[in-house]
Formats: sequence, structure tokens, C-alpha cells
Amino acid sequence: MAYDNALVAGKLRRWEKYLDDFRLPLWEDIPDLGLYMEQVIVLLRKYLDYLPPELKEEQFITAATINNYVRMKVMPEPVKRRYYRVHIAYLIIILTLKHSLSIALIQKIIPMGRPAEEVEEIYNAYAQRHQQAARYFREQVRLAAGPILHHEEKGILSVEKPEDLITLSAIMGGFTRLMAEKLLLLEGKDLTNGGSIALAGVRREKEEKTE
Repeated sequence: MAYDNALVAGKLRRWEKYLDDFRLPLWEDIPDLGLYMEQVIVLLRKYLDYLPPELKEEQFITAATINNYVRMKVMPEPVKRRYYRVHIAYLIIILTLKHSLSIALIQKIIPMGRPAEEVEEIYNAYAQRHQQAARYFREQVRLAAGPILHHEEKGILSVEKPEDLITLSAIMGGFTRLMAEKLLLLEGKDLTNGGSIALAGVRREKEEKTE
């Protein structure tokens, strides 16, 4: 792989600024007017403009995708073909997580059948965590790419080559996804039914102490 360090540094600086400015919409700022599918797609692409221009043809917000979520009962059905605030909140969470988690696990984060008040609480907490994560990620990228960006701040994982930063990002992405999946699968479980070898060992030790 061959990369121009100046080009990569410029891209990283723009990405840093983008993340610094990016915010998911507040619950009260999401329209509750009853939008048709075409309007929902335009709104979501405005809210979630993640993809770089080179990948715009690979749109991840489409009518077919949204219809599929409804059919799979991942989100509520539209009301007479109209989508309201609660629908859009579901879609924002689903679409921002779909590259990290399976649909089945996303359903654990925002289950179906919850009243609007509870969805509002879940969404507001999610939007806040999303902003915090974006800031943390921005800082970690700045530290890891210190030599590429030519500043003195460096982290434990600082790299000097763009290809090493790509590899590091991919590895870290894999670890963070795995951790989220493992923790989500512990929902409703305890040391008696956690299912892992480590937990089984803790359980046996606990049982031995009580004998």
C-alpha cells in the first residue's frame, strides 16, 4: 500500500473537525409531523451524513432498508404510511449502530413496543453517549496519528505510517464490537447462568465455599 502522508493528514484533520461539530438531533428537534418515506430518507441523510463522497453510491439509507426494518419488527410500523418522531428516533439508532452490531443485538438496545416516553429517554441517553464517543474517538485518533499529523501529542499506540493507522483502526473496531456483543449477551443473566467458562469457575468456587 502506498499513501501520501500529506493527503492522509488533511483527511484526518477534516474528519477531526467533522466529529467536533457533529451532533445527533435532539428529541424535540426531530419532526413529529408525519413524514412520507421520501422525506424521511432526505432527513436521515442530513442527520447521518457519514459516508465520504467516494462511497455515496453505496447508500445505506433507502426505502427498501427501512421497509425491511419494519417487516422484521425492528421498529414500529408507519401510521398510514407516515413516519413520526418515534419512528425516526428508532431509525437514527439503528442506522448508527448497524455497522457495529447485528440487528438482533440492536433490538436489545432499543426494543420494540415501548411507549413514546421511554423511547424518548432511550434516544436522549443514546444521543448523549454518541456525542461523548465521538469526542473520545477524535482524541484517540489524534494521539494515534501524532507522527502523521506532525504534532507532539502521542499516545501508546502512535503510528508513523497511514497503513499502520488503517490496520490499528480495523483491529480496534473489531475489539470494541466484540466487547459490545459479549456484554449485550449477558442481559438477564447472572453467575449461575452466564454461560462462560470463567463464570462457571466462579460459580464452582462459590458453591465449594458454601459446602
